[in-house]
Amino acid sequence: MSDSDSTTKKKAGLFDIRFVIAGLLGAYGVILVLLGIFNATDEELARGDGLNINLWGGLGMLVVAIAFAVWARLRPVVVPEDPATDGR
Repeated sequence: MSDSDSTTKKKAGLFDIRFVIAGLLGAYGVILVLLGIFNATDEELARGDGLNINLWGGLGMLVVAIAFAVWARLRPVVVPEDPATDGR
């Protein structure tokens, strides 16, 4: 029997660092989008040369968070199990 047959493989799942990054970027993105929609003052818009920086920054973070989550979902990290820790 080959070495690859004797070891089982499992996915990292939610412990994949890409899901953690996606979650953090998504949370910050939602906060920035909400600030951009509900808390945009004329002074803040003037500092951003008329551009709502919070809104566009938050939307950019949400796009990157979705990209990380899709990447982690489509190409999961496969962790080989060590046969010594099986209890056999």
